[in-house]
Amino acid sequence: MNRLFILLSFFMGTIVLASNYLVQFPIKFYNLEDILTYGALSYPIAFLITDITNRSYGKIIARKVVYFGFAIGIFFTLFFSTNFSDLISIRIAIGSGIAFISAQLLDVQIFDMLRRKRWYIAPLTSSIVASIVDTFLFFSISFYGTNVSWITLSLGDLFVKLLVALVMLIPFRLLLGTLRVA
Repeated sequence: MNRLFILLSFFMGTIVLASNYLVQFPIKFYNLEDILTYGALSYPIAFLITDITNRSYGKIIARKVVYFGFAIGIFFTLFFSTNFSDLISIRIAIGSGIAFISAQLLDVQIFDMLRRKRWYIAPLTSSIVASIVDTFLFFSISFYGTNVSWITLSLGDLFVKLLVALVMLIPFRLLLGTLRVA
């Protein structure tokens, strides 16, 4: 369990770092640059990590993975992808931290409340609600008052997160049999 805990925390931190970096780059295919960034594609994997941990080891361990992943992700974000001379970059780091910790802890709590329902109810519901909270906290903190069309970007981001939440049910179900169930 100790080795798995470290691995899950490392994966969580890596997802945070990747998403914080990738959110700075709009997707420039199919005229999506005004509504979507690459961060929307990577971040929902954090909910998969949280939900698998919660299902397999319970909410206390899931919270610990969130906290350790948060610490790792923020440390590396500050070290690798924050430009301290650019206010937007600093706001992205702050927005990411607040949105991540709020949404992930909400995800853990909702998942735990629904864990006895059908296998897909808890991960889908917790990921949807937490994605909404995460998206609007992140984009409003990071881009409010700037020339970035953050409302449009947040709606595009949220749509992708919700779509990915549905797709993440596949690996969630496949991984259920490989880990201990709490």
